[in-house]
Parts: sequence; C-alpha cells; structure tokens
Amino acid sequence: MGTSTRSIEQSYKLARERYAALGVDTDKAIRTLARIPVSIHCWQGDDVGGFENAGQELGGGLAVTGNYPGKARTPDELRADFEQAISLIPGRHRFNLHACYAETGRKKVERDELSAAQFRHWIAWAKAIGLGLDFNQTCFAHPKAADGMTLSHRNKGIRQFWIEHGIRCREIGAAIGKALGNTCLTNLWIPDGMKDTPADRQGPRERLAESLDAVFQKKINPKFNVDSVEPKLFGIGSESYVVGSHEFYLGYAVSRKILLTLDAGHYHPTEGIADKISSVMLYLPEIALHVSRGVRWDSDHVVTLTDELAAIAQEIVWGGHLGRVRIGLDYFDASINRVAAWVIGTRNMIKALLLALLSPIARLKALEAEGDFTSRLALMEDAKVLPFGTVWDYYCAKQGAPVGDSWLAEVKRYEQTVLSQRH
Repeated sequence: MGTSTRSIEQSYKLARERYAALGVDTDKAIRTLARIPVSIHCWQGDDVGGFENAGQELGGGLAVTGNYPGKARTPDELRADFEQAISLIPGRHRFNLHACYAETGRKKVERDELSAAQFRHWIAWAKAIGLGLDFNQTCFAHPKAADGMTLSHRNKGIRQFWIEHGIRCREIGAAIGKALGNTCLTNLWIPDGMKDTPADRQGPRERLAESLDAVFQKKINPKFNVDSVEPKLFGIGSESYVVGSHEFYLGYAVSRKILLTLDAGHYHPTEGIADKISSVMLYLPEIALHVSRGVRWDSDHVVTLTDELAAIAQEIVWGGHLGRVRIGLDYFDASINRVAAWVIGTRNMIKALLLALLSPIARLKALEAEGDFTSRLALMEDAKVLPFGTVWDYYCAKQGAPVGDSWLAEVKRYEQTVLSQRH
C-alpha cells in the first residue's frame, strides 16, 4: 500500500507542475470537485421496476433491455446494492427516488394517496449514511396512464388523479428535505403524446398548463423542496407528438420560476444539451440535468466519457454555473452488472467534471478576448493530453475510493457473494 500511495503522490506532483505551467491549480480543482454532488438514480438498480406493482408493464415510452442476473427485488436489496456502489465512487453524492419505490407493506396505496409515510425507511436510511435525496413523480406503469396521457388527458377525472399525485409528490419532497436538512429536488416528467399525427396540438398543451398550475399551486419552502419540469422530443408510442415539448416546458419554467430539467437523451440524436445550458441559465436561477447516453434514440445507455459528456461538464464549469446546476444521472441497462453500471456512469460524470476543472480556461478566455483564435485552438487541443489520469488517481486515493479499475474486483466479489444468491 505504501509503495502504491507513494507512486500516486509522486506522479501527482509532476502532473501538478505541468498544469501549474498553464495557470491551473490542481489542488483547488480537486477541492472543488469534492463538493459537487451527483444525484444517482435508483432505477438503474432494478430496471425501473419499483415496489408498487411487481411485473407491471412500464409503458410511457420506457423500455429496459437485458436480463442480467442479480436484480434488486426488495427495497433492502436496492439499498444494499447502492451502498456497495457508492463505496467505490469518490465524493459525497445523492440518491434519486421515483414515487413507485414507495414501501407500502401489504397495504394498497394509490399514487394519489402517497405520503412521506411510505418513504420513511428511505429517509431513515439516507439520514443514517449521510445521503441527500431527490424525488420524481411516477406518471407511467399505471392503468390511468395506459393510453399515454396523464396531466393532459381529455378525461377530467384522470387529470385530477395525476394532479393529486403531483401534489403528494411535492409534499413528500418537502418532508424529505426537512427531515434530512438538505433540499430535495422533485422532478416532473410525463409520457403524454401520440403515436401518429394529432389533429389538435393546442388542446392537450392548454390542459397540461392548467394541470401543472394546479400541481404547483401550493407554495413550499424552497429550503425543503424545489420543483423541476422535464421536456422530451419523442418516446415509444409518442413518436409524432409530445405534449410537454422543450419549448412548452422552457416557457412554463421561465414564466412560473421553477427549474427546467435538461435530459441528454431527450432531443434529436444530433443535438446536445451542452449548448442549451448557457442560454437557459440567462433566464432561470437554477436548472437540473439528467445525464444519459442516447444511441440513435433516447436509449439511456450507461454514461461514458464521450465528447458530449465532456462538453456538458465544460459548460457547467467554464460558464461559472457550479452551484446553479443540479447534476443527476438517468440511464438503465439490464444487460450488465447493475452495480457496475452505477459505478461506471457516476465515475465518468465525475471524471468529466474534473477534466473541465483542469482546463486552462482563464488562458483560453484571454486568448479569445484578444482575438487569437489560433492559439485558443492549439491550447484547447494540447490540454487534452495533459496528465489528467494522474490527477484522477490522486483524487480517488484522497477520497478513499479505488484507483483505476481496482473497483471492478470488488463488484465481482459482491456479485459472487450477494447478487448470484438471488433467484
């Protein structure tokens, strides 16, 4: 252990000197990184199943592929799996719950009747291990969402059911935030849309706006809960029309002064969310992100260290938006070990943030202001081969997280001793 630690520290000293020559303080970068939480999604651990109705069809444009053994079947198993994952991830992070993960015991509790009581075990667990919690309304995998419409439904009774669900979820978020002393973000996404070309695009959007106003009517202390709305381009079964489009929710968020959630998979395959951040931040005090990886469509692959991920992190850091962007993940892959999927995706999100923090942004901006675009491009490219990996290893070691791919052996051990025993 001593030799390994010495080797990491010696390599880091050399890397620190390289970065310092470009005006980058690596010590400051890793101190900043340690304060950035990532909200890690519960639904990777059990394929968006939840504990409300075992075997319920997802619907709502959602589909999970793969059948890797060892899926969490109970709340306790999901919590244990997540604790294993975060032990392998540097930094202190958050856990993002969906409403369908309520623990109702043997009692049937409808979604419009949910309260903090069904999440008391989640709150106690989070408090015990020092986690912040975020929350999501679940407007899919339910008979009242079977035709693909919820808050914009023609049927007033169905709209009212989902309005009440939304109200209850905000109250749950507030209870979570108050109990933990840590603000909860409650996010709203609905699957509403149509498979084929609609004759009336306006009506559903008018109904949606009216329903949303009812959901958000009650004022809640932002110290406990803040709200966000999440747009989408299309989904399975809503290829031709989505009621809650980007333009709809952007206008709604700005006019109602609530957060907008930008999901990396919810736009055209050639369109990235990085460039949207600086525009939206001009009009909203905060935004939220669901970082995912779409392959040809909104397929929610495990986040990898792509140019798009790097661009998202750069926009947050280079734009000075840290503290105003709530970073969350949103992918679900059942074709690989689910604990490993959590670790891989989250570590990559953190790597992208570190890369952005280690960029010589002050010098790049100065060159740009001088009109020296040749030097700007040259420096941007040269910075890509600076010893980032050495700083990453040092950061992991300082945080008590595994260095390199050594975390994988622990996941394999957990798979052999825990996951493989689930039948």
